[in-house]
Amino acid sequence: MEPPVRLASTGTIIHGITVGEVLGVSTLAEAELIAGETGLGRIVQRLNVMEVPDILAWVKPHELLLTTGYPLRNTPQSLGRLVADLDERGLAALAIKLGRYVDELPGEMVEQADRLGFPLILLPNDVGFDDILNQVLTDILNRQAAMLVRAEEAHRALVQVVLAGGGLNEVTAEVSGLLDVAVAAVDGTGRVLAAAGPADHVAALRQGLGRLSGTAGSTPAFAWVPVVAGGHHHGRIVAHSPAGSIHDSDIGILERAATVAALVVTRQDAVNAVESKYRADFLRDVLTGRAGAAERVAARARAFGWDLERPVTVLVAELDPAGEERAAQDRLIVAWTGALRRHDARGAVAGFSNEVVAVLDAAVDAAKVARDAASAFADALPATFSTGTSRLCARPAALPEAYGQALKAARVGRQLHGPGAVAHFDQLGVYRLLSLVNDTEELHAFVRETLGPLAGDDDAENADLRRTLQVLLETNLNVAETARRLHFHYNTLRYRIGKLERLLGNFTADHHLRLNLTLALHVLRMRGI
Repeated sequence: MEPPVRLASTGTIIHGITVGEVLGVSTLAEAELIAGETGLGRIVQRLNVMEVPDILAWVKPHELLLTTGYPLRNTPQSLGRLVADLDERGLAALAIKLGRYVDELPGEMVEQADRLGFPLILLPNDVGFDDILNQVLTDILNRQAAMLVRAEEAHRALVQVVLAGGGLNEVTAEVSGLLDVAVAAVDGTGRVLAAAGPADHVAALRQGLGRLSGTAGSTPAFAWVPVVAGGHHHGRIVAHSPAGSIHDSDIGILERAATVAALVVTRQDAVNAVESKYRADFLRDVLTGRAGAAERVAARARAFGWDLERPVTVLVAELDPAGEERAAQDRLIVAWTGALRRHDARGAVAGFSNEVVAVLDAAVDAAKVARDAASAFADALPATFSTGTSRLCARPAALPEAYGQALKAARVGRQLHGPGAVAHFDQLGVYRLLSLVNDTEELHAFVRETLGPLAGDDDAENADLRRTLQVLLETNLNVAETARRLHFHYNTLRYRIGKLERLLGNFTADHHLRLNLTLALHVLRMRGI
């Protein structure tokens, strides 16, 4: 005989009601909870009817399973394992009619239900499954409809906040009022951008932020959802209730708030982009001497929150060649802006095509600001940048000269030390003078004429001899010290000196030739010339 046709599950419903609330409907007024009282808080989102023995293949989480025991009439021993199997699949509860096909439930089944907190409900015989299905489903759908209406009202209120020009402060205040909890908007680094709610609750929220992992999640006291705009995570919306009263429906409102917060972030990004362009254009004009009179420069700088009338230092951070320049440049601006704000709130900073320029108080440790920016930049991207620092600049009219010094220091520093170099203009020494020679062909010719065959790296022996020459010049022709540094025997070094003089001339006796050789070696060290 074919088994009766199985009733389909009632489908997926986002919200539901608890098992305890199910027992409160009128059709179940005479139903009896016989086990699993601790599971009355389980959520019912669907109802299903057990009409086949292999029901486990058909059930879904959060279902209330109804049965007469008909499928198990010939195998009552299966009841012993049924509770564990249903609990493992996430069902909410099992409601059964006794007396027609199954006379009683095994004690083992009742004990197991109590142990797992899985509600077992004894149904009245005079109540039809269709009445239960209709009434419970009506309650679930009404609950879901009410939640959707609440979420939609919240969304309209939040959108209205944005349309009225509100920002994250207004968004968090609106959500806090809707949910009666503390709410905060947090950026990607964990910094609170805006918060609302009772002061003690907000303080507890701030303290608990470090314990929240992932971009989304919930606990009885906390719930957090990501703020995503332009395909990027910009932080989280976090809610906190010391009483642990955050419900699933509240998560939906937080998600709506996150969507609106993303609109606020996008709008603010657009505003920041325009303001950033104006700041960059003005600072570029200042650094190139095209900004006008000193009084006008000072007034416009004050409008941007900058103080250019005090003694300052100019720093230039220039991206090293390699990598995705657009993404790296954007991150470089963010890293330097954050570093400058932490060390000098009235300092100026702006991004140009492939560099960032900062003007900060001369009393601030420029090297420390550069390290801070480098650390923030390295955390985000594998790219590097070189930094140059100017001399002290005492007045706005001298800023173009200071900018040129910082830019020169950054580029010469990279030529000397490679990517990621940090150099001060005053520490460049002779390289500062060499960098002023615009005709690089003339520098190449000077190197070839002075060093001859030692100018190239084609021959390993010539490169080795050049190294010997360099150490000799550094030690002021101290043969013993040079031999020690190069780990040569004294006689070996004397032989090499003789060979060098045959190639280059009598440099041990001619101090002018030694100067030329030293300059030529310095030019070779300046990479990129």
